Amino acid sequence: MSIDWMTALADKLEAHKVDNAPVWDTPGAMAQHLDHRTKQTPALKLIDQKLVEAFNTPDSRLIISMPPQEGKSQRASRRFPLWALTQNRDLRIAMASYEARIAERWGRTVRDDIRQNPDIGLTIRDDVSAQREWQLDGHDGGMFSTGVGGAMTGRPVDLLLIDDPIKGREQADSPTIREKTWEWWTDVALSRLAPGAPVIVILTRWHADDLAGRLLAEADTDWDFLNIPAQADHRPEQGETDILDREPGEFMISARGRTLAQWESRKKASGPKTWASLYQGQPSPGEGGVFPPEEDWARYQQPMWVQRPDGSRIIPGLAENGYELIQSWDMAFKDTKESDFVVGQIWLRVGINAYLLDQVRDRLNFNATVDAVKAMTAKWPQASAKLIEDKANGSAVLAHLAKQVAGMIPIEPEGSKLARANAISPFVFARNVHLPDAALLPNVGELLEETKSFPNSPHDDTVDALSQAVSYLLLHDLIDQSDLVAEEWQDDREWSISPY
Repeated sequence: MSIDWMTALADKLEAHKVDNAPVWDTPGAMAQHLDHRTKQTPALKLIDQKLVEAFNTPDSRLIISMPPQEGKSQRASRRFPLWALTQNRDLRIAMASYEARIAERWGRTVRDDIRQNPDIGLTIRDDVSAQREWQLDGHDGGMFSTGVGGAMTGRPVDLLLIDDPIKGREQADSPTIREKTWEWWTDVALSRLAPGAPVIVILTRWHADDLAGRLLAEADTDWDFLNIPAQADHRPEQGETDILDREPGEFMISARGRTLAQWESRKKASGPKTWASLYQGQPSPGEGGVFPPEEDWARYQQPMWVQRPDGSRIIPGLAENGYELIQSWDMAFKDTKESDFVVGQIWLRVGINAYLLDQVRDRLNFNATVDAVKAMTAKWPQASAKLIEDKANGSAVLAHLAKQVAGMIPIEPEGSKLARANAISPFVFARNVHLPDAALLPNVGELLEETKSFPNSPHDDTVDALSQAVSYLLLHDLIDQSDLVAEEWQDDREWSISPY
């Protein structure tokens, strides 16, 4: 920080000291004094630190993103404004939320905390005591609450809190509402800030273009973005660290007491899109980019294979019709749990169309990766070509399986990940690349989530395997295959086949 905020805090405490009134170093310390049930998780301790720093830094700008129901609003929108008033009783605080009644609820709660805890040393004025607006007796400080989009005329603000500027998914997906939120920020909120006033935005991320997204996208932004994901998703081998010093894949300690099983259940029930945005703070762009939005991908609903009693899967008429079935693998850099995901996919070419049939995506060590290739080979015995990117563990896997598995093809990637994705992107937009519905392949959502945020996704392993497969199948010369159309696999046709 450019200033010693602890020294600044001491100076403010002395300037606004009230005889016999208690003093707390952080909002969390005060919260534990007021309510013994208050939990102080590592995430909330970090939020405490950031709030105190922002309070003592002139013109500070702070965004706090954390999963829902983990105490961020209780700490930042309830305890923090009360704590701030104990530091400076002349502080004029404004609270905004997606609806005025939500903001007023926070205003009422802070007011009632003051009334119920006289030992804090604060008193509410009798004549200015509404939940929408109240003021401290004998001081200029108090709290005004409004909805995002509401007026703030005539109210200078020394501290602005914006808690959940967007109500939910429907509002977040509306360009009109996102634009109105931005206009309120630029035209209304900014104009009311007193010199040096901190601004703190508290939210769960719904959309890449939400208020936080736009603030962070500004050129030379001075916003401090505190994003605490539910599950650590960093890559130590690339020098990344977790903000809570967790191991990759480790869930946060929950203020609500969620167990590991409950976190896993919540992740599964949420789905990739919601988990990435609300719980990881990494919303995918809603549209545009290298790949189309989820709803514009070509999809199929009926299985294109027959499953044998031993569990293997066969494509009827594969050789006779000139179809082609391959494996495509993207390997991790290290054989540890901290590495990227290992991804293996099965792709079928029918004429000028490619169909994803199967996918493995997991963090695997070397031996588990070898076993995964063998298992995929046994499951899809007609997949003659096994494309393996000849780098990272791929080179070692190729060498290890050279005399055990036929059809191993080393692939030397040409160009960057983005360049390779751009090369096959036209096939996706032209609907020559088909994905199965989740009923056929539950983890297809992980691929869709990576494609939506690519090339800014924390992981892009499924995209690498996709690019490799489609490039191999569709970017080489197709001879006399334009008339091959898998009519029996159209969604509106009924068909039956018998296993070999």
